[in-house]
Amino acid sequence: MQRNSRFPCSVVLQTMIDTPVHDDFDGNVLDVEQASVVYPGSGRPAVDGVSLSLPRDRVLGLVGSSGCGKTSLSRAVMHLIPLASGRIRILGQMPHAMKQSARRRFRRRFQMVFQDPGGSLDSRMRAVDLVAEPLKVHGMARGSQLRERAIECLESVDIRADACDRYPHQFSGGQRQRIAIARAIVTEPDLLVFDEPTSALDVSVQARILELLREIRRRRPVGILFVTHDMGVVRQMCDEVAVMEAGRIVETGPVDRVLDEPEHEITRQLMQAAIPPHTTASAS
Repeated sequence: MQRNSRFPCSVVLQTMIDTPVHDDFDGNVLDVEQASVVYPGSGRPAVDGVSLSLPRDRVLGLVGSSGCGKTSLSRAVMHLIPLASGRIRILGQMPHAMKQSARRRFRRRFQMVFQDPGGSLDSRMRAVDLVAEPLKVHGMARGSQLRERAIECLESVDIRADACDRYPHQFSGGQRQRIAIARAIVTEPDLLVFDEPTSALDVSVQARILELLREIRRRRPVGILFVTHDMGVVRQMCDEVAVMEAGRIVETGPVDRVLDEPEHEITRQLMQAAIPPHTTASAS
């Protein structure tokens, strides 16, 4: 049954409040130190000596043109691809240095939402089972509570309870992305990584997803790495921004300063590309 509240994710987000934040560590949720990624057979690094930090309760936008290395960096943060050199710390820990069992337990504290939910959601699983799976794997719920919490989380992203037993192909693209977000937030992570989460969505759905992320931030301190090419979304969502080109960070700083007074030519090009054509025409 759909809940009648100002914001439908209030139940799940209240659960996130009631779950103790990891106050045993008061440093950054993410520290990347001189990280490099090199793909086999590649003539140059996809990520080349990148360093950045993300405090808790902040959103860092990672922007750049196609092929600049931002997606490779986000996947390295998630330990989906290996580093050639450098270090990545999450909550002060280096997951790649952990034993497999410890790394598996630790993974609930950092989650990712991919650009293409169709590739990240098992087509053989119902929506409710996709969201319940992380809870089961990490021992966060069992029995009837497992399904109840999964349905609550799905309702929080506007997937109705009577649709929760459908398979991914029975949902629209925007709905599949919401299922992917529900799957990511259900473990109450400290770090969320979003890789172009709104690029395939229409404007109204995009606005709803962005409002959901803002509500998550209001309810619980979580660090968000937001990978995007949309400078408008960066201005709406992010506290700071890092601009990438050819695998390197070429400019970084507070969003308003970087977007309003860009210092690097790449940043200026990205800003120019974000200006609607009719705006440019009228200005001339």
